Amino acid sequence: MPSQSTLRHGHGAGFELIETMRWEPATGFLRGGLHLARLRASAKALGFTFDQGTVENALRLAVGGDTALRVRLALSADGSVDITTQAFTPLAPDTTWIVRIADTRLASSNPLLRHKTTRRDAYDRARAEFSREQADEVILLNEAGDVCEGTITNVFVDMGDGGPLKTPALACGLLAGVLRGEMIEGGMAVEAVVSAADFRRAAKIWFGNSLRGLIAANLAQ
Repeated sequence: MPSQSTLRHGHGAGFELIETMRWEPATGFLRGGLHLARLRASAKALGFTFDQGTVENALRLAVGGDTALRVRLALSADGSVDITTQAFTPLAPDTTWIVRIADTRLASSNPLLRHKTTRRDAYDRARAEFSREQADEVILLNEAGDVCEGTITNVFVDMGDGGPLKTPALACGLLAGVLRGEMIEGGMAVEAVVSAADFRRAAKIWFGNSLRGLIAANLAQ
């Protein structure tokens, strides 16, 4: 594990921490407590100022009405908060994505991959390798050829062995997703090293994040 000192970018960070959440008129923020816990932990690890009262108040002021919202929260190193919202449209329940594997690689040694930040160059490069018609989501591998994550999702595979879903281990170089964490905590998924070969022979695959939940997928051949 990287030492704390290697992670503390502080006020000269040059990037923001982000959380993307869903707000429902009847129930409020979906997994809101888990999102704020992740934001607080990342802020501590990276030396960002974080005041939970300020963040919660900004979120409260940003939402309302009778329409589900996609809420993007950005936290600057000095603790300032910027929130943008737009209407949230869920995917159809029977949606199945087509996914492809990018040539772009992630470095498992990069500690920032464990945090959700605005440093997204690798993800943007991977997404740009395929058109939207070619792929709904794009998978990134690390330098060892092991599966890490999608550009906006975590990965889950059913290897057909009757056990829980497998999701790539954080040590491979990926984001500690909120939905991923909830599924691990609930026993629905376990961490594992998932090679590209494992991924290709999986019985079923899903991609998911807290905003949209689990989405079935097929790997394009």
